[in-house]
Amino acid sequence: MPRNDVKELIVSLPLEKANVIVEEALKVGRENNMLPLTVSVLDSGGHLLSFQREDGSGILRGDIASGKAWGALGMGISSRTIRDRGKDRLAFQNAIAIASKGRLIPVPGGVLICNHDGQVLGSVGISGDTSERDEYCAIKAIKSAGLVPSPEEEDPNWQS
Repeated sequence: MPRNDVKELIVSLPLEKANVIVEEALKVGRENNMLPLTVSVLDSGGHLLSFQREDGSGILRGDIASGKAWGALGMGISSRTIRDRGKDRLAFQNAIAIASKGRLIPVPGGVLICNHDGQVLGSVGISGDTSERDEYCAIKAIKSAGLVPSPEEEDPNWQS
């Protein structure tokens, strides 16, 4: 029997999709002989939806993966773009570090998860291999879930 006093919340990114993103990211990592990965998926409010850390991942990898995802979501741009925009802007880098209370990790691997209308549903952050390779896994995983990553294409130097 439904209760009239309890309302259903709107979900931006269903758990099922978040789990697909995690599973696919780990699969892409294994297919490309990457180091052990840690994957964190956040909803549009910045809340953790899905998380996995492969055996052998360092104990900081969870915080790094979540920081990449949180930074992308918080700034509305990928963590690669945050890195690129902040290269020559030390004061800006310091300001966002303070504003985020140190939670923002400004290196590739944090990718926005969007629907086909361009609306942000959440973000994924990956840590474990080089930042470019982490980002590659995130982009491939989001596409495998039938969603749109931002950025839509990986860094051409991801294999470096």
